[in-house]
Amino acid sequence: MTTPQTNPADDPVIASPTYLADIRNYFRPDDVTHMAAKGIDLGTYDGVKKHALAILTHTAPPNADMPPDAAGQWSANRSQTFKNWIVNGFPLGTAPTTVSPVSGPAPTRLRKDITTLTPDEFTLLTAAFNGVMARDITAPDSYFALAGQHGLPESWCLHHENRFNPWHRPYLIHFEDALRSVPGCADVTLPYWDISTPLPDRLQHPPFDQYVLPADPGATADPPVSGYFPYTTQRYSLAGIAKRLKKYSVLADITTSLAQSLWGAYLTNGYQDFSIQAHDGGHGSIGPTMGDQNVSAFDPVFWFFHCNIDRLWLSWQTNANATTLAGFRTTLAGQDDSWLKDGPVHPNSLPPFTETAEQTIATDISYDRLELISHAEGGMENLSGSIDAARTFSFRSSDPVSVRVKGIDRLNIPGSFSVTLLADGEPVAARFFFQPKEPRRCETCVKNGIINLDFRMSREELVDKALSVQIDVPGHSDEIGTVFPLSQAGNPTINARLLVGEA
Repeated sequence: MTTPQTNPADDPVIASPTYLADIRNYFRPDDVTHMAAKGIDLGTYDGVKKHALAILTHTAPPNADMPPDAAGQWSANRSQTFKNWIVNGFPLGTAPTTVSPVSGPAPTRLRKDITTLTPDEFTLLTAAFNGVMARDITAPDSYFALAGQHGLPESWCLHHENRFNPWHRPYLIHFEDALRSVPGCADVTLPYWDISTPLPDRLQHPPFDQYVLPADPGATADPPVSGYFPYTTQRYSLAGIAKRLKKYSVLADITTSLAQSLWGAYLTNGYQDFSIQAHDGGHGSIGPTMGDQNVSAFDPVFWFFHCNIDRLWLSWQTNANATTLAGFRTTLAGQDDSWLKDGPVHPNSLPPFTETAEQTIATDISYDRLELISHAEGGMENLSGSIDAARTFSFRSSDPVSVRVKGIDRLNIPGSFSVTLLADGEPVAARFFFQPKEPRRCETCVKNGIINLDFRMSREELVDKALSVQIDVPGHSDEIGTVFPLSQAGNPTINARLLVGEA
């Protein structure tokens, strides 16, 4: 969150303020905490909107009684700006395109692009991976045990829900800690593979090219799962990876995700959208192992791929001024925040880790490069298929159309699958959905059993075209897949919406 101005007297009057660009910065962390104890939420758009008139009454000079300290007292200009926001219909706006400095934990580890590691750094990383892979499989910090936390045999991973990024952040840290516990490797950090570049040569040689499972990961699952022993991880050819990254629009989804002002657009709970979509498409692009949730973490490339996913999430947090818990909550407009609250009734846990979701928002991990948004690149956005009737909205000829394939019953589909949008019988877009081969055994899958997939399309691609959908279960080669009957996938429907923004 942008640091609130320390001297409200210096505030200019803003004629057309928005919450994300202006209003959220008027509430200091102490103000939010103080009023939360009184049942008033000043930390989110919905809370400030709900109590806007009361806030204006209690903060307007000269008889203001809130905030109680003199340093926090609102000026007449700030009060007028807040009143303008109310009169204008509480516009949400977009995050600023100039990132402001934020407070947070001092970085303790710097993660780098694997292609930029020095020869000595890469030699140390290789020794760390070899050391972890050589450990007895019963050791909790062995490669077999750590990879098994994601899929078989433990299957703790959380996907397609708000805790997806928070769960994978400590997962990477725990794996990195295991690497650092190898004698002589205490300073190792996990590099990332920037998926916008070809698979690095360094990941195509031992110990990073494949992993031969030393035991059956399904034997101790409850109930047991067969078909994964003997097993060696597999990848597509370099050309096959590049083809799929393009087919599933992975890089386009990354670009779109980074430009979102709201958490619900960056990662949509229950849907396949933007960052989650890029994650799933990346898994499906790399190979049969990475495309199978049961065993994906056994492929060494998993760790470098997911390190990049975490880098992209931190990039979005920085773009949206959401690198602290307080700042992050300001991006939850219209979104449930119970997953960020402690207590037995809230789903904030990240088993098997002791960390909770809200504890992962501010991180002391840093990266050598973040993907930052600037105004020159178009800035952040807040487009939606619907908007409050009290607000004014606009259509731009350049704005895309959202095509939603709605009501897919994922639980009937045996494993990961792709959904292709056809126009006049020709494929125009495709998305990959990542899940285990028996999704009904997955608690997280069952909670979100009916899912929607969103495609952003230009109007020219859709006008006067007959749209249809095809679902495929990928095969084990670069080309072969199996068409899955729509009737067995819940007979999904197609909906198209024009995307609008605030005028």
